[in-house]
Amino acid sequence: MKRGIQMEQQLVVFELADEHYGVDISTVESIIKMQEITRIPHSPSFVEGITNLRGLVLPVIDLRKRFGLEPVETSRDSRIMVVALGTVKVGMIVDAVSEVLRVPSESIEPPPSMTTSSRANFITGIAKLNDILVILLDMSKILTSDEQIELTAVA
Repeated sequence: MKRGIQMEQQLVVFELADEHYGVDISTVESIIKMQEITRIPHSPSFVEGITNLRGLVLPVIDLRKRFGLEPVETSRDSRIMVVALGTVKVGMIVDAVSEVLRVPSESIEPPPSMTTSSRANFITGIAKLNDILVILLDMSKILTSDEQIELTAVA
């Protein structure tokens, strides 16, 4: 008798505007505390600015703005998640990073078909964990290919 292999996904869970989001841990290079961000004149609207990360000029995006959520001042819980989008590393500002979770595949459902928000194209599923729902994101689709090219010019 064969036993079914239980697949699971390891996620970095973060918060934006009281919602929980999750990304595959392999897409997150590091998580750092907020640091000084230098604004760049005439940069794309989705770019918050740049910061110096161990000698690397890192473009920084505010995910609240990217998702069309109301911007807020950063807090002591705010973090910058460093991810690789193609050939460029990008910092993404989030309200807080909650935890790293292992999520069984049977707890993940496809995204609702009626999703029409600006987030729809990068939502890959919904994880049901106890009493919370975690919206799963594909970080490679956070920016369009044209926006990634614009970001390369900033970095």
